[in-house]
Amino acid sequence: MLATCGLGQAPSHPVGLSLQDGRWKDRLSALQASQQPDVCRWLSPFILTCSVYFLLWIPEDQPSWVSALVKCLPVICLVVFLWAVPSGRGYTWLLQGALVCSAVGDACLIWPETFLYGMAAFAVALLLYFGAFSLSSLQPGLLLPIFLAFVTYYSHLLLHLEPDMVLPVAAYGLILTAMLWRGLAQSGSARWGALLFTLSDGVLAWNTFAQTLPHARLVTMTTYYAAQLLIALSALRSSGLKTD
Repeated sequence: MLATCGLGQAPSHPVGLSLQDGRWKDRLSALQASQQPDVCRWLSPFILTCSVYFLLWIPEDQPSWVSALVKCLPVICLVVFLWAVPSGRGYTWLLQGALVCSAVGDACLIWPETFLYGMAAFAVALLLYFGAFSLSSLQPGLLLPIFLAFVTYYSHLLLHLEPDMVLPVAAYGLILTAMLWRGLAQSGSARWGALLFTLSDGVLAWNTFAQTLPHARLVTMTTYYAAQLLIALSALRSSGLKTD
């Protein structure tokens, strides 16, 4: 009788529980892994479209819808990549919104007459990034060095602007600086993405308004695409996905 009761209670034995829990944990981990997207597969369109952009290298003095599409496609691919991330968090949604606005800005910057519209689209993108990054700690100690860099750079840049461009460029610079502050407060790829985004904009603005820089377009676009990729990859850490 005692033996029968003992056998009937065997599944509740601590050893049995630990073995059973271990099996359930293994099964749960396997199920979660099967539901995670293949990061490399979803990033391959971005890599391919970036390669197409740099291989075609359509001259800037030949604006067309084809050149706009070729320029926007890598960023649009990142929007799709974030859609594949199984996360309903607001962080991912803000990143997607920022990427869509960036694609609109990329298209507008193809034509000189729509330059201000492009600036406005990128300003909205930066505000969305700012909103996403604001979920982390403030770290006010970063403000002083970033503000000093902003004042130094824009005090020289504004001297080269037409009067009607001073206010838009200064406002954009403040938004960019705020985004950089919040980005540097992040850890991982978002921090480097924010820094590269700022570098890309700085080279573009100086080359556009102040003086021609050697290989300015190459530097601007490589740092820009790298920045967008690094910021998008920060959603993986936010959603708990693994990249290996």
